[in-house]
Amino acid sequence: MSTRHILLGLLAAGPSHGYDLKRRHDERFPQARPLAYGQVYTTLQRLVRDGLAEVTGTDADGGPERTLYRTTDAGTRELGRWAAEVSPPAPFVANEIFAKVVVAILAGGDPAAYLAAQRAAHMERMRQLTAVKTDPAADLATVLSADYALNHLDAELRWMNTTAARLTTLTAEVDPA
Repeated sequence: MSTRHILLGLLAAGPSHGYDLKRRHDERFPQARPLAYGQVYTTLQRLVRDGLAEVTGTDADGGPERTLYRTTDAGTRELGRWAAEVSPPAPFVANEIFAKVVVAILAGGDPAAYLAAQRAAHMERMRQLTAVKTDPAADLATVLSADYALNHLDAELRWMNTTAARLTTLTAEVDPA
């Protein structure tokens, strides 16, 4: 996910402080990794530097002084361009699980045990996400984020099952000794 574009999108709703942007990011993208405040402020500084956002003032609201940012016309155009751009499917798929299976074979480990443990971890995460999405208080963004993650975990589980069924052949190809 492009943090700069997400922040531009959040700024499109109106001027905001970095603190508010971080809070709204975490609310709007509940299953995403929460943004660190440092990342928000560094990204805002870059947006200002690049002419995509600008500082409109500061206020204290009874607390520490906070800088107010807003998007510029150039920022609005950049956001529109990015939002309309089709995200290409990844040309290469780096699969850490597959790499660990191969390394387990090469190092004389137990790839079947590793796959079983990985499947158990995936199943636990799927149970957690199912609880999140079926919570009656869950908003639609939370449900959709959980659905996305569940579909990816399900695809990985199916891949693990296929790989486990083919371990003998894979072992012969990877380590023909």
